[in-house]
Parts: sequence; C-alpha cells; structure tokens
Amino acid sequence: MIAVSALSPVSQHVQTCVVDLLGRAGMVERAYEFIQQMPIPPTISIWGALLGACRVYGKPELGKIAAESLFELDPKDSGNHVVLSNMFAAAGMWEEATLVRKEMNDVGIKKGVGCSWISVKNAVHIFQAKDTSHERNSDIQVMLAKLRREMKEAGYVPDTNFALYDLEEEEKISEVWYHSEKIALAYGLITIPPGVPIRITKNLRICGDCHSAIKFISGIVCREIIVRDNNRYHCFRDGQCSCRDYW
Repeated sequence: MIAVSALSPVSQHVQTCVVDLLGRAGMVERAYEFIQQMPIPPTISIWGALLGACRVYGKPELGKIAAESLFELDPKDSGNHVVLSNMFAAAGMWEEATLVRKEMNDVGIKKGVGCSWISVKNAVHIFQAKDTSHERNSDIQVMLAKLRREMKEAGYVPDTNFALYDLEEEEKISEVWYHSEKIALAYGLITIPPGVPIRITKNLRICGDCHSAIKFISGIVCREIIVRDNNRYHCFRDGQCSCRDYW
C-alpha cells in the first residue's frame, strides 16, 4: 500500500494519479483506502478516478460511495448519476438503477440525449440510438446485418449488461446493437473509401458493448476507427484499442 506520508507534501494532481493507477491495476479497495488517508479533502477528479475504476471492475457498492461524494461536490453533473445508474444496471441491480434515475428527475438533472456524428464530404451526419431516419437507412441496415454475421463468426458475443433495461435477452441484444456509434460506423463504412480512417464523435461515454464491437469490426474490415467520446479518444486498429479497455 502506498503511504500518504511518503507523498507529502503532494499536489492534487499526483494524488489523482495514484488513485487512477491503483484503479487501473484493479486495486479499487486500496484506492479507496488511499483516499481515506489523504491529508486534504478529495477533489472531483479523485472521486471521479475511483468511480471510473468501480465501473470498469464492477464494484457498485464502492462506486456508490464515490458517486455520492461527487453528487455533493458537483450536484448538476448528470454524468456521475448516469455512470452510477449504469453500474447498478450492469450488475442487475434494477431497483437501485431506477432509484438513481428517479433522483435525477426529482432534482431536475437532465441526461443529454445520446448521439454520434460523422463527417463525410464536408457534411455532418448525426445519429441517435435505433435511428432509421437517414436517407441511406436501408444501406446502413444491410451493413449492420453483414457486420453482425461476420462478428458472430469471429466470436463476438453482445454484452447485454449495457442494454440498461430489464428486458428479455433477445430484446437486450437488439437494444445494444442499435446504439448510435454502431449506426454511425456502418454509415462510415459504406461512404468512406477503404484505407481512410473513420472518425466518429459521441457526446456521451462509449458503452462497453460498443467498445468491444468496434474492436472486432476494426479487425474484420482492416480499418482504423477513431471514436472521440466525452472522456477520451479511442483509436481502434487490428482488434485493439489505444485505451487498453480502460476509460
């Protein structure tokens, strides 16, 4: 365990880095112990690093502690509420997930509508989940179906934890398959010439299933795919991502 005294005096940046490093290593409980021993009150970035680690390693109870601290420090940030709700949903804790969403509504916090966009020939094309409004929707659906077949053959299994609704399994699979970044990627594949990187931007954090799916797709189509979500850049190439599955 890293002793706080060994780092004192220490900047908030270094403290955040220590929490992030412990979290990345899967030592989430140790990261929390470190926070408890800090000589100064933890900042938003420190609790955010712990919350991110809890999301990646499936620690909803500890994630709740981090999230509630963030609620106090930054009560209007909807992202922290959404991460906690999604964490509960991924763990099958539907009542807890619903309660977090209800609390958001009660205090007037609105979650932004998730969307992804891609620029093709100087025109920006915006997609939402389950979007069928694009003029080339039929081509997009054909591409999605083709990708789905090829990904299944390559061993891809949809992660229905990210459906975030208490649905039947088949409904969950359909739910995650039509997320906005997958639709935007399908459009990019039918409009951007081979060999040219595909660049997608999403206004929210990319979900775990889309992240896994795009890794598979990058290997299948032999393309570089860059997704900028609201947390970081993800550069997918040859079935791998630059973030090394931690974001």
